[in-house]
Amino acid sequence: MKKKFVAIIGMLLVLGMAMTGCSGPSGSSESGSAEESNRVSSSQTSGQNREESDNIPGSNATELTVQFGDNGEPFVMHLEDNSTAAAIAGYVGTTDWRLPVYSYDESDVMEYYDIPSRYEIPDNSETVTEAHAGEVYYSDPNRIVLYYHDAQINEEYTLIGIFEATDAFVDAVENNPVLEGWGNQIVVIRDGE
Repeated sequence: MKKKFVAIIGMLLVLGMAMTGCSGPSGSSESGSAEESNRVSSSQTSGQNREESDNIPGSNATELTVQFGDNGEPFVMHLEDNSTAAAIAGYVGTTDWRLPVYSYDESDVMEYYDIPSRYEIPDNSETVTEAHAGEVYYSDPNRIVLYYHDAQINEEYTLIGIFEATDAFVDAVENNPVLEGWGNQIVVIRDGE
């Protein structure tokens, strides 16, 4: 029994020394491989980001259709000619957007809709000091802001579209029903073509 115990201890020591001897040079190379792998992953990720921005669906759409509520009357938003509006139209052209409606401190001049972060939208913002009813802006990152009444502001926005601010339009925005069971209003944005 004593011989078996000594043999097992001896074997463990030999294996331990062999493992220690192997981990030095190979551990460094494994570490180097891990670093190399991280560099490859980083460059692949950078490549993917460039690819994703290259993969923003293009669109020649000049308008989108917007409903305030699932059963609301559709209104036409005339798009601006810029890369921000084109990217939004391109994404909406692949799938309709159904977004929750929010406002700052129960604002009576504007509301906003957060776009999921998986959509990459180019930002071309400028300082805007005056918003007019019916103007729609992009606010980085991934937010659409609709003004349904005129307002004095100081924001960094990209103008992406304009609605005709008729009484029916303003009424649809202001009286958008709260979605039953959800506790929020929604806006549905579709390709206008």
